[in-house]
Amino acid sequence: MLCYLAGYDFPKQHWNSSKSRLRGSRVLLVGLRGLGAEVAKNLILAGVKGLTLLDHEQVTEESCRAQFLIPVTAQGQNRAQASLERAQYLNPMVEVKADTDRVETKPDKFFLQFEAVCLTGCSRDLMVRVDQLCAQHNIKVFCGDVFGYHGYMFSDLGQEHNYVEEKPKVVKPKTDESNDGPEAKKPKVDPNETTMIKKTASFCSLKVALEMDWTNEKAKSSLKRTPVDYFLLHVLLKFRTDKGRDPHPESFEADATLLRQIRDDVLEAMGLSSELLPHDFVSYCFSEMAPVCAVVGGVLGQEVVKALSQRDAPHKNFFFFDGMKGSGVVDYFGPK
Repeated sequence: MLCYLAGYDFPKQHWNSSKSRLRGSRVLLVGLRGLGAEVAKNLILAGVKGLTLLDHEQVTEESCRAQFLIPVTAQGQNRAQASLERAQYLNPMVEVKADTDRVETKPDKFFLQFEAVCLTGCSRDLMVRVDQLCAQHNIKVFCGDVFGYHGYMFSDLGQEHNYVEEKPKVVKPKTDESNDGPEAKKPKVDPNETTMIKKTASFCSLKVALEMDWTNEKAKSSLKRTPVDYFLLHVLLKFRTDKGRDPHPESFEADATLLRQIRDDVLEAMGLSSELLPHDFVSYCFSEMAPVCAVVGGVLGQEVVKALSQRDAPHKNFFFFDGMKGSGVVDYFGPK
């Protein structure tokens, strides 16, 4: 749903208020793997007021390869703590903190101190819980992950997210009796002058977006246009729930077998054919690929900045990236 207030010209001060909103915002970032590092970098450089890095995991050799905020000498240290020094160095004006607790142990009131919460590497149940909590308090929620060549981002900005877009100003033609041809009556766009137009977008919860009913005719008709990464996400989140981790190259054969079984079970429960995800999908969803982290982290960081500053149209509500195709897709799942 987009509501337009066309013709409403915002004063130049609105630019400053957008910057003030961003610079007055505190953000929680959960998960400091490759994707988390990219998001942290983008938010710090954008100039939020404060960023809390939350991660209870320890630095491994794989962490050092995929995560540029962690020094190679930091193996065995906490990931959030090891990322703190380089993160703070990016922008001394941003207050960066490290929190070494498990996100699952945090009480509800912990999340309420932030204007936005960004969850990476989290379980489906935790993301749904935090999203539902934050929705009650008008806190913006973002989720994201990278699995091999694939990555995604989800945003829930609430039932009523207000923002403005900058558009070229349309100049009405002057009344001139000596020039009354059809061209003279057409409005013209002045490329040197712009106007700010207020709009509103409505978002659904993550729970609703993930629980689409694919048995009704309307959903079936849109199936061919639906990115297969949406269904891949369901499979990978189920794997994470069942195993308490993501697929790992060291256990490729066992994990690949389990992923195919989960694919069959998940798609059957949706009333869909397992052929939606080809047999070789398991070859492309292990570990984090640094280039994919950079792409998805760039989009995710940009969406957080746009939402906090209330500038420009947000993605609604999923962004999927397929590194094999080298392309990203924005798609909406939820009530139309």
